[in-house]
Amino acid sequence: METITKEAKNAFIPEKKYDMKYAYRVLILLAILAAFVMYVDIMLTPSLPSISTQYGIDLATASLIISLYLVFGTAMMPVVGKLGDIYGKKRMLIYVLIAYSALVSITLFISNFNILLISRTFQGIGLSIFPLATSLVREEFPRKLIPRAQALLAAMVIGGVAIGLSIGAFVANSYGWQANYHIALPFIVVLTILIFFIARESIYRNSKIKLDYVGAIWMGIAVGMVVFGVSEGQTWGWTSFWTLFMILGGLLLLIPLAFIERKKTQPILDLKLLSIKNVLISNTIGIITGLSMYVGFIAITYELEEIYNLSIFQTGLSLLPMAISILLVAYPVGILVSRYGVKKLIFIGGLIGAIGFFLLSTATTSFQIILFLTVGAIGLGIAMIATQNLLVLSVDPHEMGLATSLNGVFRNIGSGLGAPLAGSLVSTFVAVQIINGISVSLPTKIAFQYAFYAGVIGFIAISIISLFVKEVIKSSD
Repeated sequence: METITKEAKNAFIPEKKYDMKYAYRVLILLAILAAFVMYVDIMLTPSLPSISTQYGIDLATASLIISLYLVFGTAMMPVVGKLGDIYGKKRMLIYVLIAYSALVSITLFISNFNILLISRTFQGIGLSIFPLATSLVREEFPRKLIPRAQALLAAMVIGGVAIGLSIGAFVANSYGWQANYHIALPFIVVLTILIFFIARESIYRNSKIKLDYVGAIWMGIAVGMVVFGVSEGQTWGWTSFWTLFMILGGLLLLIPLAFIERKKTQPILDLKLLSIKNVLISNTIGIITGLSMYVGFIAITYELEEIYNLSIFQTGLSLLPMAISILLVAYPVGILVSRYGVKKLIFIGGLIGAIGFFLLSTATTSFQIILFLTVGAIGLGIAMIATQNLLVLSVDPHEMGLATSLNGVFRNIGSGLGAPLAGSLVSTFVAVQIINGISVSLPTKIAFQYAFYAGVIGFIAISIISLFVKEVIKSSD
């Protein structure tokens, strides 16, 4: 039996009075939190070479701190999202933040790589913050203002990535990679305390049901295997036994789970939810945007460092114009979504993204790369913001935590595919050059062009898919 208050029944009726001052306070808190979590998520990426040197390990082993973080976080997202639907999204958010803060604090003083790997893996639970935050924001704004609120939240997520790559690289180069944790931890702790005292609990809860623990563990293992196989495919080899075992094994585990979950009233793998047209489209676009974003980031990182000889910090700094531009257009995009609907904006976002990535394939200077990346990223931001609104406005509020979590799973799978795709292209198309009398294999221009062409195809696919969207925003909203 669902627990729902009289207030909840009227939560999205236009006549309901909203406390807009409170809504914006919570939105700002959650947006800042999202940016800092993404900062912690991405900040170690530029530091992998120094971490491998510090602990005396190879780069492939060091990269596990990225892969396992993503695996654990992706596996936990639907579980935590479902728990939020059952026990309250604020409660679960506070629990996650307490665990996250403790794990981050441990990393400040780690001197053993194995302990670092374990701590970093469990920090992946921080990825569960995003669906919980999205759901809480969804409930506090009237329907016509939801696109603007979701736009700011999405912009801060993308901004956190760019800040993590640029500022994170600067801090790591100047003071060591652990200094990033010293910077991030106080902010996360303060934000946790503020959210505890300021944020209200979700009015949508299914407190009478229980979590499907068997299904949750089963799904976590299956999804984790797929994400891990995709993340390590380039290192192990895409046709190696372990890569195929992880990817195919994880996918095969989902088949019997689907049959089992069909008989349950509150399944963790909700096929009815996933079969809703707009939800299916949102998840499909999630895979494509995750793939396109990481193909672009990884290819551009290689190109700026290997071809234009930029330092790690300079490369990270080159992403700041992209982040700033997305932050500047995010709120206007939210207004446009409210006025013209999600369908048109997804189509336009895909079109602009395709143009930006095509221009990237023609770039001949580092300035052009930064400029064209900004164009592509604006398209990506528009498509992501509109798609996020498509999802949250298509799903019953009682299932919001699970729906947004599953969308995160699909997006992470796309991201996991994008990074190795770009890496494979860059490592496949190489030419030997003589530098200071030494033979060096460097990626050719065609390698980066193919990576950007992959992004073009992805964005065009987004525009085509948008044509099948059932509009959720009408002029009367």
